[in-house]
This record gives sequence, structure tokens and C-alpha cells, in this order.
Amino acid sequence: MAFKTAPLNSAFMVMALLAIIFSIFYLPKYSETWAFTVGFLGVIMLVASFISMTRGTPDDQLAPIPKKSK
Repeated sequence: MAFKTAPLNSAFMVMALLAIIFSIFYLPKYSETWAFTVGFLGVIMLVASFISMTRGTPDDQLAPIPKKSK
């Protein structure tokens, strides 16, 4: 099965960056475990958005899917 990427919204990248900043500056005061977890998820989201930017073509996602006839 071929690897397919979907184009992600730009808000996805913004949320990833905010999660990383939030986990670096605010969360360590309360819990280092939660800071690491939120930061790790933010990094994963950021990597996914970079992959989406380079490989996700909107043409493939917007193409209509042909209906199967009975």
C-alpha cells in the first residue's frame, strides 16, 4: 500500500508550535512529566505538518471519488 499524505490546515502547525512553547515555558513549573508529554506531541504534530507541506498535494485530496455501480 502506497504512503498517502493529506494536506493539513495551517492551524495545525500553529497549534503544534504553541504546544511546544507552552510545554517549555509554562508546564515545567507544575509537572515535568506533562511538560515532556505535551512537548513530545507538539514535535510529532510539527513533523506531520512539515511532511504535509512537502508531500501533500491538494489536487489528489480534492479529486472526486468515482462511485461504484452495482
